[in-house]
Amino acid sequence: MKSHSSTLLAEVRTFRQNHPDVRYVDLIALDIPGRFYGKRYPVEMLEKVAAGSPLKLPQNAVLLGAQGGLFKIGDYCFHDGDPDANRRLVPGTLKPVSWEAQPLGQMLITSDGTEAPIEFEPREVLAKVLERLHRKGIHPVVAFELEFYLFDKKLNDGLPQFARDPLSDDPDDQPTLHIERLSRFAPVLDDMVQTAQAQGIDITVVTAELGPGQFEINFGHLDDGLRAADWAALFCRSTRGVALKHGYRASFMAKPYLQHPGSGMHVHVSLYDAAGNNLLATHQQQPLRHAVAGCLALLPHCMPIFSPNHNAFRRLGGTVNAATKACWGYEDRDACVRIPESDPRNLRIEHRLASADANPYLVLAAILVGLEHGLDAAQEPIAPLNEDRTSGHDFPLEMLEAVRAMQQQPVLREGLGAEFVDVYCENKRQDHLAFQQEINAREYRWYL
Repeated sequence: MKSHSSTLLAEVRTFRQNHPDVRYVDLIALDIPGRFYGKRYPVEMLEKVAAGSPLKLPQNAVLLGAQGGLFKIGDYCFHDGDPDANRRLVPGTLKPVSWEAQPLGQMLITSDGTEAPIEFEPREVLAKVLERLHRKGIHPVVAFELEFYLFDKKLNDGLPQFARDPLSDDPDDQPTLHIERLSRFAPVLDDMVQTAQAQGIDITVVTAELGPGQFEINFGHLDDGLRAADWAALFCRSTRGVALKHGYRASFMAKPYLQHPGSGMHVHVSLYDAAGNNLLATHQQQPLRHAVAGCLALLPHCMPIFSPNHNAFRRLGGTVNAATKACWGYEDRDACVRIPESDPRNLRIEHRLASADANPYLVLAAILVGLEHGLDAAQEPIAPLNEDRTSGHDFPLEMLEAVRAMQQQPVLREGLGAEFVDVYCENKRQDHLAFQQEINAREYRWYL
């Protein structure tokens, strides 16, 4: 513990030396809907925390709804006295914030690794899954890919406007999948990449996607699943900030336009043993098929995680590369679980179903539980799409049905934690019901 504190203290002191103009640091963590909460600390107080002073925030901050409000979930929020819970600093995450008007820093905090971790904190849920896999001799290597849209900074009557192309006023004049669009938006995209790299994030590939103003960012592969999810979360935060600085609005909303492709979160996962052998490639790839079967079996019960809000379910309507059934295939982007072509060393699954605004810690945790279940059950999967284009299991396409499917699933309750599953499902149910408490103009047109 002492060496851990000394390492953190050295990190804070080095940061202060390198950034003497920074007076405050945002201490941040991801809540259940995937939004950051936290506190802004004077940098000299951060040094005291790094040296061992307690860091406490309200436990129930993790339970915030999509709009920041609290819901009654069991005895939490309104019958528990709103207690504080210990957090700790995540080493290696203290970085400068370049997109704000004043010099700032930011650093991740978490309850995992504390004396009493919060059972429903997303990072803690993932930490427990990874710890269990490591005890079994399974070591995941993970890489995220995130799609997002750029919009004009100003909304038009609350509706998004296409991003202003510097070379054209015509919103339809945005070359799809062309390198030219990367050139047209190079100033903001380059700033996004450089800012992410300054946060310690390994950005590899930038792609112009099918939608107008839509892009995809790929991250490097990591043998630390927590850090991989940290990268995805931090990238969303910095990208939104950089976009605003350039006069745009960056959004990871799952389906901002009905007529254009939605934005997904693709997760690549391979599994290795302690000696570095790819477990999925052994025995004529039989473990790969078992892992796929486990993912597909649990996928219908994980939909509140993969599609965490009403809008995310709109993405699953059978448009470009968005599956409508739990299915798999080799080199097939219509599949939820795709097996990219690779050599045995790099054999992996690509899980493509989650929306870009899903919580990366929970998405990865759910995928890993599926892989673990498949390896334990050792069952063969259904036919791949390459052999049967109709192959696949149905999954829920609306939130309340999805919550019911998730809450009673015994493998998920054991793998992710029963307390987390109950809390998460009630949070999603309440959020969905709160979203429905508004009559829109179309409802009056149809029924008045």
